Amino acid sequence: MSESLILYRVDGPLARITLNRPDKLNAINAEMLRGIDAALDRAESDAQVLVILLNGAGRAFSAGFDLNMDSAPGDAAAIRTELRADFDCIMRFWHCPKPTIAAVHGYCLGSAMEMALACDITLAASDCRFGAPEVRFGSGIVSLILPWLCGPKRAKELLLTGNDRVSAAQAEAWGLVNRVVDGEALLDTAVELALEIAANDALAVRLTKRAINESMALAGMLDALQAALETDLEIETTQTPQSQRFNEILQTEGVRAAMAWRRQHAHGTNTEGNQRS
Repeated sequence: MSESLILYRVDGPLARITLNRPDKLNAINAEMLRGIDAALDRAESDAQVLVILLNGAGRAFSAGFDLNMDSAPGDAAAIRTELRADFDCIMRFWHCPKPTIAAVHGYCLGSAMEMALACDITLAASDCRFGAPEVRFGSGIVSLILPWLCGPKRAKELLLTGNDRVSAAQAEAWGLVNRVVDGEALLDTAVELALEIAANDALAVRLTKRAINESMALAGMLDALQAALETDLEIETTQTPQSQRFNEILQTEGVRAAMAWRRQHAHGTNTEGNQRS
């Protein structure tokens, strides 16, 4: 595990995993994925640890998974491997036998938001902004957990618009976070909640979490997530003239230029459609 990108420490019954790439707003790259897996391995195997807390260093929880880690567009096998690694890392927090708490602040976007939502409890600082901008980049959703938490109507609104400015208050109203707290109190509140859980019977806590997860599995959640991952693979491996041009601009001129081109392209398409009608 890279100690520079993923920090791990144990305080009594609490293990804290910290995303530590603040200069990139904790955008999660392949090395960080491996570090998260290694940290979870340590926490799960440590009998002293009863609760796991995930947070981010610097001014954000995470701006998402690093766009620069993408495989070559035509390499379907490599893309499948990458997406599976992304999906499995996110879902480890859901499947973890010990309770997991995410404490998010600043930005909580894209697959990083999915990771926070996969935790059993999510606390958000009042300044936090949530969102899923994947469709803006021609990408899909790695772990489509959102509709299981807020319902299909709200999930469609967020995911189809690519909204990346959902407030913490709105996220709480939609059931995506448990509590919104003042930013300065975020970690203290998360630790207090973790210790409250840790004070309970460990076996009862573990089996209760398992029972809740099994009820979601019986409702079809896990099968649905696997099917959605296959759809994401289709999105990531299917190239259109529009997606090719967008990616060319993204690589040569950057995000702002690519987004400007997409907006202009969409406007031109709509104008053409209006002329035909």
